Amino acid sequence: MAKLLSTPRLTSIHKLTVASSLSKSSSSSPIHSSPTVSPISLHSNSLFFSLYTTPLLTLRSIDNPSHIHRNFSVLAFDTKNEDVSPSSKDDTKDEDVSSTKDEPVAEINADDIGKEDQYPTGEFEFEEYGVWKSLVVKFRMLFTLPWERVRKGSVLTMKLRNEISDQLQSRFSSGLSLPQICENLMKAAYDPRISGVYLHIEPLGCGWGKVEEIRRHILDFRKSGKFIVGYAPACGEKEYYIGCACQELYVPPSAYFALYGLTVQASFLGGVFEKVGIEPQVQRIGKYKSAGDQLMRKSISDENREMLTALLDNIYGNWLEKVALTKGKKIEDIEQFVNDGVYQVERLKEESWITDIKYDDEVMSMLKERLGISKDENLPEVDYRKYSKVRRWTLGLTGYKDQIAVIRASGSISRTRGPFSSSSSGIIAEKLIEKIRSVRESKRFKAVVLRIDSPGGDALASDLMWREIRLLAESKPVIASMADVAASGGYYMAMAAQAIVAENLTLTGSIGVVTGKFNLGKLYEKIGFNKETISRGRYAELTAAEQRPFRPEEAELFAKSAQHAYTQFRDKAALSRSMTVDKMEEVAQGRVWTGKDALSRGLVDAVGGLSRAVAIAKQKANIPQDRQVSVVELSRPSTSLPEVLSGIGSSLAGADRTLKELLNDVASSDGIQARMDGIMFEKLGGAAYTNPLFLLIKDCLSSF
Repeated sequence: MAKLLSTPRLTSIHKLTVASSLSKSSSSSPIHSSPTVSPISLHSNSLFFSLYTTPLLTLRSIDNPSHIHRNFSVLAFDTKNEDVSPSSKDDTKDEDVSSTKDEPVAEINADDIGKEDQYPTGEFEFEEYGVWKSLVVKFRMLFTLPWERVRKGSVLTMKLRNEISDQLQSRFSSGLSLPQICENLMKAAYDPRISGVYLHIEPLGCGWGKVEEIRRHILDFRKSGKFIVGYAPACGEKEYYIGCACQELYVPPSAYFALYGLTVQASFLGGVFEKVGIEPQVQRIGKYKSAGDQLMRKSISDENREMLTALLDNIYGNWLEKVALTKGKKIEDIEQFVNDGVYQVERLKEESWITDIKYDDEVMSMLKERLGISKDENLPEVDYRKYSKVRRWTLGLTGYKDQIAVIRASGSISRTRGPFSSSSSGIIAEKLIEKIRSVRESKRFKAVVLRIDSPGGDALASDLMWREIRLLAESKPVIASMADVAASGGYYMAMAAQAIVAENLTLTGSIGVVTGKFNLGKLYEKIGFNKETISRGRYAELTAAEQRPFRPEEAELFAKSAQHAYTQFRDKAALSRSMTVDKMEEVAQGRVWTGKDALSRGLVDAVGGLSRAVAIAKQKANIPQDRQVSVVELSRPSTSLPEVLSGIGSSLAGADRTLKELLNDVASSDGIQARMDGIMFEKLGGAAYTNPLFLLIKDCLSSF
């Protein structure tokens, strides 16, 4: 939602808050902030926020309160993890990277937009190894490193649960990584030591884009002829969407298996602020830009309801269609089953929604019997973390001449790294720009795939990255691949690419602006606090005087500035997508679209995952589709001191979380992941905690 800024300039913030199962994007001004960063920082001199954001929307399974999402083609390409350092760059002539707003770069052919059929699908085709390559792989396994050794006939076991990151994870990270999950499935398909896969599917906290990518890789793995078995003790719509793609799906007799449908929620703080004496003064450009609604309104607007309803219909319709196709049933039958409110696992078996009812140990015994292992022996297993250490080289999946770089941009957008931020704390523009320039100067890579999973953030940072991506696109093909969300600042980045690939249910668009400030005058009166301001300059107090509302001339300037920010964003989007401004205006207005709807409106070029983006990159780089390429990950996972100490930091900040927890409870339900954009104070930010205004508001609201 909003992010309070103590800046003398009017700044815009783009942000899309993504909630547990699905979330609605909130993007409005050119700044984009991530759900993991405090949406509002309180400083001593001002209470001002500005956003390119979409209001908090939570789409979740009714049954699963614990709900808190890419695609590698097997043997289609090789993936390496590398950092591009100056020493590895090829010598090239210096290029002028000065930002000229009106300079045409990397033109997109308007005739290409919306013509998805012209792009290759990137669909995976399993190819058996020949005799010679099989011998080479077996020879390499004889000399493999100790941590890469896997017993022959092993079963790859992976537990899918909670959040799944779109970034590669370091060895110290306890979370799951989508690239590593997908790569493990790919390696297992070709690894002669792996007999099959056993998936434990628990409640998921990722978006539908990542879920679609995992499902796609499960179906790709099945082409190898090996078994893949799922086990789901607690299963909602997302979990079943993945589970039904497995050859077999088992649940225990007491499983929490409830396919009751999907809901979408929007929360409003207008009544809370009214009671405590806080008046949000918001300028919203775009009738669908509902981020400001969360601060000002007490109920949902007609435009917001229209947008959320369309998103919900898209997601629910996609789920019904895919499940019906997988189970060989009619869509009407699937919908009727959901509406019947079935909770008995026995009926799930009777109607072929699951394979059988078994406990985990019974499934393990079944697998041992299938593999010819005696009851007294243990099932040979290799888990997700250990198998992630197996190199692709060992399995003969490397060594291709042509290279395509993958640059991952995940999280909220900020221009520079803060003193307490870690390497995984979002998109740091200055770091990403360094990486983009390194790739542009290198002759190693034939094309680039920009992988985006971001709700937005800082406007200036988004524009600077947009410029660098456009310059990169002048030297080699750049394809944007969207994950769960690429809205506001996330879409700002993507629109600089020559082609955009989104998942069917990626949340994207949100081209709009929300900006404003909080008037705390009534709150100050209630608590007996007074603040006097001495200023020079007609508009010096524009964002500094939070103890009073805007003066007429200030309100006029504020409105003009917001309109200007929106015009810049919209016009740049029109230029990037080779659309007229009027045409772009029809699909902008702050509206969030699913990838499928965005395709039909010219905001993206194709629907698919990372493998399709790679296939399109090959096409643009004139690489034959049947030629294998090496996909080089340029973001090697690293562990910084802040990451190691993050647990300590969380403990230290715990004592001062009363206000945050209160607002989270008021504005969200069932663990919605939005860090309340209404009022969030900096963690470990000494200035905030010594600020008397912070203490007064915290005490007032905590006791409310």
